[in-house]
Formats: sequence, structure tokens, C-alpha cells
Amino acid sequence: MSRLPIQSVETVSGTSKETLLSLQRGLGMVPNMAGAMANAPAVLASWAQFNAALGGGELPASIRERIALFTAETNACAYCLSAHTVLGEMAGLDAKAIEAARDGEASESKAHAALAFARRILETRGGVDEADIDRVRDSGFSDAQIAEIIGAVALNLFTNIFNRAFDIEIDFPRVEPRACSTC
Repeated sequence: MSRLPIQSVETVSGTSKETLLSLQRGLGMVPNMAGAMANAPAVLASWAQFNAALGGGELPASIRERIALFTAETNACAYCLSAHTVLGEMAGLDAKAIEAARDGEASESKAHAALAFARRILETRGGVDEADIDRVRDSGFSDAQIAEIIGAVALNLFTNIFNRAFDIEIDFPRVEPRACSTC
């Protein structure tokens, strides 16, 4: 059971209500994570705006979803693994690509380079060096896309921490982290 109450369209007002209604229209449901975030309208708005901004950026949804899957696996976040498995399928990833992404792998060289850079961001907590940036740039990513890779990692770290801290009840087909000693 979630450690925060799960708010709904009926229990919130203002921009929080608009955000939850938008999610309901887009996904056919209000994810429990968003319902829990609605306890703090600033948190819900921040997540929704960050997510929407990245969605309107240059980085393809399939790469953003791979980064989300890898970050969730790295942080043992079952909620995010479950949600992003569904969202990854919606972005066109097949089961093999989803499984590979969880390991930070991809068969396409450009997606693989994005995941390798995401791995370095996570391993170094952002302390990458010039060679790391040169590698991802040499793989065909623009400076804007490189910044968006970092944004995607940061957004997913936030949701991983939020979901784990509040033990948000999973409302997607459940996917467990592979090596989960702390969840």
C-alpha cells in the first residue's frame, strides 16, 4: 500500500485536476504515481512540465523510454520498470529491445550510444569527462539531444526515488527489477 494517499480527478482541483484529466485522456487511466504526486501540486506540476518539455524535444520517444528503463533497472524501481515497459511498447519498442534497454544495451548504434552515456551519467553522478561527451556527439547526437539525455536521466531519477520512497502501488503489469536486494 502506498505511503501517500492516491489522489484522483475527483479529489483535486485547479491545475492538478487538469494534469490528472490529461493523463486519463492520454493513458486511459491516472497512474498511481501521478495521484500520489498530486498531494503536492508543485511536485505534480514539476513532473508533468518536465515530462512534457522532454516529450517536445529532439530526442525520440524510443530513446527516452530506453533511458527510463535502464534508469529504473539501475535504481531497482519496480513501479517505473512496470510503467516504462508499457510506455516503451507504446513508443514502438519490442520485448527484446525493452529487455536490452534494462541492461543499458541496444542493437541500434545510436540508441546504444545514448544508453552508454546515460550509464556514465549514473555511474559518475554527472561527473562525465570531455571524452564521454565526444563519444555521444560522435555517435550523431546534437548538443541539444545530449542535454536531453541528461534531462531524461534526471527526470527518471526523480520518479524512481519518489516511487521507491513512497512505495507507490503498481498499477501497470508488474515488472520486477532483476537484482533487487533493497526493494
